[in-house]
Amino acid sequence: MTRSGRVAQMPMHEGVSASVVAVPAGHWPSLLDFLVQRMPGIPRSEWALRLEQGLVLQESGQSAQADQPCLAGQRFFYYRNVRDEPPLPRQAAVVYEDDHLLVADKPHFMPVTPSGPYVQQCLLVQLKRLSGQAELVPLHRIDRETAGLVLFGKRLRERDAYHGLFRDHRIHKIYQAVAAHRPELPLPRVHTSRLAEDPAHFFKMREVEGEPNSETRIALLQAQGSRALYQLEPVSGKRHQLRVHMMAMGMPIEGDQFYPQVLRGPHAPEDFGQPLQLLAHSVEFTDPLSGQARQFTTRQELLL
Repeated sequence: MTRSGRVAQMPMHEGVSASVVAVPAGHWPSLLDFLVQRMPGIPRSEWALRLEQGLVLQESGQSAQADQPCLAGQRFFYYRNVRDEPPLPRQAAVVYEDDHLLVADKPHFMPVTPSGPYVQQCLLVQLKRLSGQAELVPLHRIDRETAGLVLFGKRLRERDAYHGLFRDHRIHKIYQAVAAHRPELPLPRVHTSRLAEDPAHFFKMREVEGEPNSETRIALLQAQGSRALYQLEPVSGKRHQLRVHMMAMGMPIEGDQFYPQVLRGPHAPEDFGQPLQLLAHSVEFTDPLSGQARQFTTRQELLL
């Protein structure tokens, strides 16, 4: 079984924490043969180079050898890497940092964690590399296409306290979005529905019959001709919730490549000139460790 994530006893490499792969029952002539068979998406030549560079480790922390025996029950550690990552147009910024918390301002198109062709340019790896904080972990996620605030915890032992804010709905998040102006639609309003994965597209969500599991408060901030700026307050945190709810009201968010129809597949080339007009604008909560009131606002803005 291959598992990504933090492995405290292993050092970071260029901001990337070690991932671990466990050897199941079976027979392989060598560790190199096992890695190639276990993760065939990585070429044999790439595994050989990583082993030569000391980027595959034994549990002792020593470098593993390509020709060493590979036995059931052993664990090996490696560092995710993507050659020739496509460049992203903007970099993230740090809005706030203390001994426990880091708040980042993420641009459009940047994934929060390693995803697809992005490792070094994902938000988490950039922040780990700059801060040297090996235990840094995102406390929540926003879509790669969405810009705005993301909260990170600095210590694993404190993670559950911060996660409780989201789990128990004790954190107030405000998003902004640009979409069509519908003057006939009474606002503000609350939209609720049941969201489920779209069987036709694994990367999409859709509204279905049944008890609602998602809720969004929607208000109009500004209108200019046929376009408007909206304030969105998600009470729940389902995947693509804001995008689906806005589409359901006949106001799909500008720049959305998935809703109401798929214009670009998840692995298609990016069009950086058409960002999703959705911004994680502000967040407010009481810090579970210090008891202090916290309020953070993005430095980015959406324009009509």
